[in-house]
Amino acid sequence: MSEALTKTPTILIIDDDQEIRYSLGRVLSSRAYQVSEAASGEQGIEAVKKSPPDLVFLDIRMGGMSGIEALQHIRSVNPKQMVILMTAFGTAQTAIEAMKYGAFDYVMKPFDAEKVLSLAEKALKATADMRAVRDYKPSINIEDYREGMVGSSEVMQDVFKVIGQVTASDVTVMITGESGTGKELVARSIWKHSHRAAKPFIAVNCAAIPDNLIESELFGHEKGAFTGAVGQRLGKFELCDGGTIFLDEIGDMALATQTKILRVLQQGEIQRVGGSETLKVDVRIIAATNKDLEAMVKEKTFREDLYYRLNVVRIRMPALRDRGDDIPQLVDFCLQYLVQQKKARATKVAPEAMAVLTRYRWPGNVRELENVVYRSAVIAQGDTLLVRDLPVEICAAVGADSTPVPEPTVEAPRARTAESTLVGRPREVIGQPSAATSSEAPLTLERALDYIHEQLSGGPDPILTRLEQEMIRRVMKAEGGNLLKASEKLGITRATLRKRVDELGLRS
Repeated sequence: MSEALTKTPTILIIDDDQEIRYSLGRVLSSRAYQVSEAASGEQGIEAVKKSPPDLVFLDIRMGGMSGIEALQHIRSVNPKQMVILMTAFGTAQTAIEAMKYGAFDYVMKPFDAEKVLSLAEKALKATADMRAVRDYKPSINIEDYREGMVGSSEVMQDVFKVIGQVTASDVTVMITGESGTGKELVARSIWKHSHRAAKPFIAVNCAAIPDNLIESELFGHEKGAFTGAVGQRLGKFELCDGGTIFLDEIGDMALATQTKILRVLQQGEIQRVGGSETLKVDVRIIAATNKDLEAMVKEKTFREDLYYRLNVVRIRMPALRDRGDDIPQLVDFCLQYLVQQKKARATKVAPEAMAVLTRYRWPGNVRELENVVYRSAVIAQGDTLLVRDLPVEICAAVGADSTPVPEPTVEAPRARTAESTLVGRPREVIGQPSAATSSEAPLTLERALDYIHEQLSGGPDPILTRLEQEMIRRVMKAEGGNLLKASEKLGITRATLRKRVDELGLRS
């Protein structure tokens, strides 16, 4: 157990079934946990208000307030409260509702003692990790990084210096680096700090536009220039006149289009596709690529003259693995941005989670880091991002022990076996009770109807039709197909039964 839990961990069991509270309490007490009980959701909420426990086990189905309602109240009282729900119905709705309202996990009745103890230990560790970051302070203020460029490492400081040097002129800039390193952010920063900031900035992904359309996209076309050209269209260069155009992934541009880009750079002129008029444009070009243009020039797949025209000033964006010191700042920036956009509730990072993030190699660079932080912050059960919230593959890559957040699944109630270590009678499970459980698990009509309603809701046919069909089938089978005996047991006439058998397709 983490040092953050210096006292004996306290666990509150909320269930209106005394036998469940007793049997679960015995299992938890075997690990020297201090266990208390509450017989209803209302009592449990008052207990949490009076003295918040380290962990709560909460039954979903109780008389009065339901477990889901109690969970919402508990989380409103204490947003950091760890809660494990208990249920005999492992439906998709149960799992989704449990995780939606911030449950740490949920367990199925009857309980496996070892699984309960293992889950309790993980939840208590999460509680300890959250307490360990109580005095957490972000390493940056997001207001200081409005352009989204974050980093205090030496390589990033060099990038910032070059950006400052090129903003005062219209020099063409080539930005190179792996995918996801933030090349477009650099281009936008150059534009914002240049004298062209009041004019348009247009980004074009050359790799995303087919070769037969990119010329029309960049230079426009005249009416009738090709099939589908029903009118004149202005291209990006005309629309961006006086501003800055960012040609991303320029290494994917066809040679024919490269020739026309070269003409823009040399003479500041364009021609629309299908047109004869030469148009003057005043556009600053910033290009970017993740390819080796020098090698492409040798292979004759990229024009040498265009390469030298574009590569006047080069800015090399470092891979994230080469600026690991910036990762804590980037994580803080992402979290603060998500909170501002009301997209996540996590605002802090546990030390162990930050250690995993800084040790990972990040082949997808900053873009991958942003996606991981977003995903983890969304599923975090409190205001702290823990190791268990991180993707399993990232934890595995750095050798970290991670228990993944469970995906919503549908799990059937397990049967009691002689060799199992199950505790707690499954009073919510519908079915023929065995000799071992018939005396201790009485089935009420109300619970049976609740279960039937839950199982049949949302089906292709109305609930009553499906219920009638199944009931007639079972009675007919029990009476060996005898319509008279079956009709007497069902309380209807034989003629009515015969008619319903035909209508419901049960003649076989």
